Amino acid sequence: MSWSRRTVMGGLAAAIPAAAALAGQRRAVPSSNAARFTLGFAPHLGSFASRGDSSVEQIAYAADQGFWAWEDNEYALRPVPEQEAIAKALRDRKMTMGVFVASMPKWSESRPLLGGEDDAERQGFLADIRSAVDVAKRVGARHMTVVTGFMDKKLHPAIQQGRIIDVMRRAGDIVAPHGLVLVMEPLNTRTNHPGVFMQSIAEGYAVARGANSPGVRVLADLYHEQIQSGNLIPTLKLCWDEIGYIQFGDNPGRNEPGSGEINYANVCRFLKERGYRGVIGMEHGNSIKGRAGEEKLIAAYRAIDPTA
Repeated sequence: MSWSRRTVMGGLAAAIPAAAALAGQRRAVPSSNAARFTLGFAPHLGSFASRGDSSVEQIAYAADQGFWAWEDNEYALRPVPEQEAIAKALRDRKMTMGVFVASMPKWSESRPLLGGEDDAERQGFLADIRSAVDVAKRVGARHMTVVTGFMDKKLHPAIQQGRIIDVMRRAGDIVAPHGLVLVMEPLNTRTNHPGVFMQSIAEGYAVARGANSPGVRVLADLYHEQIQSGNLIPTLKLCWDEIGYIQFGDNPGRNEPGSGEINYANVCRFLKERGYRGVIGMEHGNSIKGRAGEEKLIAAYRAIDPTA
């Protein structure tokens, strides 16, 4: 995952001087030169890399193309001045912030085991959630991504599920009073993340129902779901009441819609019919490098955006 949470850190240092220069210019922020998208498609740092190294520069370009949302998985890891610059850029362009990651798994160690025997891992997870509240407020984000950890091979899955439900309820109690929502992301085990506990939207639905908290919902990443289970629109219908956020990425390749097998035009029509007005994270790469790939990315989202 060359663009993934672990690696989309390019431009970290570049954003602060770029933002400072931008702040020093006392002129009106230009308006978009393209029609705003109907749905809240959210690019991320790297989606428009040829337009500048920093998030601030890429946000400006995205707004000019009609995007009204942004996603930044690494936002909590960025220095506070960079976080503030990003927040200002989004406010200036009247853009909505999507998710950032509130608690990052240790992928190389296959941890945490939130359903395991060691309560210290659950306490560490809850500490991450407490720290993320101020980060969310800084940028006006409402949703934060969490991953419910890895399987403990020594314990029955039902016991682990019960413990995960308990810790998610406690996490919901932390964020709900602030109007925030933790969205649990199921991940595929067949291509990217072997060993994770939550592997499908249906499993996320069960944990969210058990947690029974306004601060706990499911992140429906359709790239992962297509690999693991398929049956996307029926699954969205069945689990709709517990879905808090959506991400796109085609399969195979995890690039823009139209580069793989998923019929995203039909998915978008379904979302519009459901009245979904939330953010849709573009959590994927570009199938072609450089400016040509960026133009193809924009065209791909214009093609699936339901305007009628």
